[in-house]
Amino acid sequence: MESIVQKRLTAEFAGTFWLTFGGCGSAILAAAFPTLGIGFLGVSLAFGLTVLTMAYAVGGVSGGHFNPAVTIGLWAGRRVPGADVLPYIAAQVAGAIVASAALYVIANGQSGFEPGGFAANGYGPLSPGQFDMKAALLAELIATFFFVLIIMRVTAPGAVAGFAPIAIGLALTLIHLILIPVTNTSVNPARSTGPALFAGVEYLAQLWAFWLAPIAGGVLGALAARGWEARSPA
Repeated sequence: MESIVQKRLTAEFAGTFWLTFGGCGSAILAAAFPTLGIGFLGVSLAFGLTVLTMAYAVGGVSGGHFNPAVTIGLWAGRRVPGADVLPYIAAQVAGAIVASAALYVIANGQSGFEPGGFAANGYGPLSPGQFDMKAALLAELIATFFFVLIIMRVTAPGAVAGFAPIAIGLALTLIHLILIPVTNTSVNPARSTGPALFAGVEYLAQLWAFWLAPIAGGVLGALAARGWEARSPA
């Protein structure tokens, strides 16, 4: 039993590491690369691809959450036992922090590197498009609501087998295409925590918003999915 739990937590650590390293790394290292930068579209695809690839790789081990808002949402939706919630979140946050540290070391290998926002999330003056706190909270809540709703529905009994990671990865890509100008896109408190530690105290001061809104949205999305399942014909 101890070995199984360790494997699941390692899978969550690795999946969240890859999400942060691939998604935030694309923003830090490649988004604005002179003449060949991948821009918002490339960063959005990178985030979606990290989830898609690791969901296929380790989803069968841990469920492939890689996100505290997903874990708490799935707990609210009665898909995850309460005993798993805190260990999963700890593994996810650790994965995001280690990935951010690795990115910081890599980025500092470039002459004249300045961390700037370091792909961290923010609102007001820290928002890429200068969106205020209310806009940021609402956008993150709605996006995470639909993200967890989609996860619940594509993994429900009767869903087409084998395609859930594709739908989930594409959903995360779409969310980033919408939200990057607003908050730099969180929908994931672990992904927000890692970069904020390296971006500066002003980003850490706003980190609460990127825990509160995604978790609230995730719980509401899971409850909506549960209600949908309850109304579905037997």
